[in-house]
Amino acid sequence: MNIPQQDVVVTLHALEPHASHWREVLMVLPVAIYTTDMSGRITFYNEAAAELWGHRPRIGHDEWCGSWRLRWPDGTPMSHDECPMAVALREEREVRGAEAIAERPDGTRVPFLAFPTPLRDASGKMIGALNMLVDLTAQKKREEGQQLLSAIVESSEDAIVSKDLDGRIRSWNKGAERLFGYTAREAIGKPITMLIPEDRQNEEPGIIERICKGERVDHYETVRLRKDGSKISISLTVSPIRDSTGRVIGASKIARDISERKESQHRILMLMREVNHRVKNQYAVILSMIRETSKRSRDSLEFEKQVRNRIMALARSHDLLVLAEWRGATVFELLLAQVKPFGNEDCITMSGPSIVLQPNAVQYLGIAFHELATNSAKYGALSAFGGTIKVEWKLERDAEGKKSFCLSWTELGGPAVGEVTEHGFGKVVLEKVTPTALGGVGAVTYAPDGVTWTLRAPMTYLEASSEDDERGPELIAAALS
Repeated sequence: MNIPQQDVVVTLHALEPHASHWREVLMVLPVAIYTTDMSGRITFYNEAAAELWGHRPRIGHDEWCGSWRLRWPDGTPMSHDECPMAVALREEREVRGAEAIAERPDGTRVPFLAFPTPLRDASGKMIGALNMLVDLTAQKKREEGQQLLSAIVESSEDAIVSKDLDGRIRSWNKGAERLFGYTAREAIGKPITMLIPEDRQNEEPGIIERICKGERVDHYETVRLRKDGSKISISLTVSPIRDSTGRVIGASKIARDISERKESQHRILMLMREVNHRVKNQYAVILSMIRETSKRSRDSLEFEKQVRNRIMALARSHDLLVLAEWRGATVFELLLAQVKPFGNEDCITMSGPSIVLQPNAVQYLGIAFHELATNSAKYGALSAFGGTIKVEWKLERDAEGKKSFCLSWTELGGPAVGEVTEHGFGKVVLEKVTPTALGGVGAVTYAPDGVTWTLRAPMTYLEASSEDDERGPELIAAALS
């Protein structure tokens, strides 16, 4: 309010007989007030001013302002003769709402607004000034809190959206733009239902009902729509927004993209199913190997060694599958894993296209490679200096255009191969177990200059993109019977 100068003069003149009374009134006011003479020396201050300054200035000695130190709003030092009170006295005018910072002796700082007003005697002559200091600490904290909250909301990777009780979007952060594809300009004012698929439209009324009751919705997993029409899995947390009276006026929503988590959960579930299936297959194969090995072992030590080596071969194939999350393994990876334990792998050459085998093919082709390498290390190319093994594979098409996998293992330079009178478990694997599991045919040839194994099988049994054959254990059991 602007009061004419003559009114102020009359008022002050009228108050002079009651000076002690109005000083008592000013002393107990909750707002900081002090006065100075025309030289700027402090002539009075109340308790609120002393509390704001953090100390008590000397009456009649300290000048301009009772603050221990003063600073500009940006924190840079302000000399006392630059303060709002000094300006009012020097220019003989009132100053309204000049902002400054009072620094206390303990180092704490108090932001304030100053309202210095000239004091005049009955003749209108300026005799000093009265200053009121409004503490801005609480306001600044609120502003800083709002700024911090705003910064957190804007920098959040999550979508943070507010809406009114009619379901209209009122705010939309950068995270929401990234998650849903709409800009803030496109989204604000639109119904929140534009993000909800048709088959989930009934979710929103239930959420609004709970919010109106003051309830919070925590980590509600659902599906929402992007601008391009694609669906996205989200975790939704919804909290009520209240006005100053506590009345619910809207809702704040935080939506977190859980697509990767859902996909990960799906992969884990599929992997567990695959592992369960594979373990059952492994049991069937291991039991069959133990039974057949026991028939062909001369003593318990030989039996134990052969069973252990064959189980380790299965484990090596299993390791490859685990590393690839049971998606499969290449022929090269499988062959190298099975022959490396025998050493001399430098004498082995491999050539063929890059083919990723499905898990079933990895296990049974791995068994075959192990049996071939075991035989070669005992009697063939891996047992002799200068021996070589050539492994080649290729794809061929028949008259109907169906692809077949053709592989050959050829040994040269090893000890001369004599007449084979007994056939062990290895031959059963190479001509029955592996070919049967892969739906193909296999043959072992014992030529004088080395062993040769050939395999031909339809690619539908081998390619990782094909459906895995569930009949493996049954076929193996039949082959070994």
